[in-house]
Amino acid sequence: MTDAVEKSRPDAPPLFFEAEAAGLDWLAAVTPSGGARVVGVVEVAPGRIVLERVQEARPTPDAARAFGAALSVTHAAGAAAFGAAPDGWDGPLFIGKRPLPVAAESSWGRFYARDRVLPYLDIAVNAGGVSAAQLPVIREAVDRVASGELDDGEPPARIHGDLWNGNLLWDARGCVLIDPAAHGGHGETDLAMLALFGAPLLDEITAGYDAARPLRAGWRERIPLHQLHPLAVHAASYGPSYGDALAAAARATLALPLPE
Repeated sequence: MTDAVEKSRPDAPPLFFEAEAAGLDWLAAVTPSGGARVVGVVEVAPGRIVLERVQEARPTPDAARAFGAALSVTHAAGAAAFGAAPDGWDGPLFIGKRPLPVAAESSWGRFYARDRVLPYLDIAVNAGGVSAAQLPVIREAVDRVASGELDDGEPPARIHGDLWNGNLLWDARGCVLIDPAAHGGHGETDLAMLALFGAPLLDEITAGYDAARPLRAGWRERIPLHQLHPLAVHAASYGPSYGDALAAAARATLALPLPE
């Protein structure tokens, strides 16, 4: 099948690719209303998924701005709760190869600390990705987030959840999203992950987003807060350099002012 790409994993946990398909479909439901484009699912079965092939092209500033605006529409479509799975999906979620907890939380801070940072922090400590010296400041930052004092009243957004540069493909029509860990979260989390791993034309993406749906004042200062999750995930798998970055993000989180 020349117009499709198959991904397979013999050791995939149950419903691994089915969860990916559910996330793609949930994000794609917003595309007709101006949301971000998403790769199409051709077929999914245990241990494999077949996706439409994207004929890649170089991104342009106009395409990046259009993607930012479209991403804001996807986020605004919302979710049932913070931590909620895609509508109609009652199976597990994953981030990369790791399980991603599902929640039905009304407080973003409680959800984010409990279900997006702490599970991977514990693994990172045991794996040596986070040192004993780094752990206190990280836990202090997580406690601050969990308290809810950094909550801003934003409703749950429909986020991609793993929006690093490798999960953005570009074709002649613009950006196409792949490989989500889609759930109900905060829109700034997607933008922070784009910043973490250096998406092309990031300034154009954020400008397009901000023009379509203005970002709250101070969003750049909050990037480290929203990077706690991906940094904890990476510290659990890829070693001490991510532990260093996680501790730095924790210190920046502790320095944040209260929301206005």
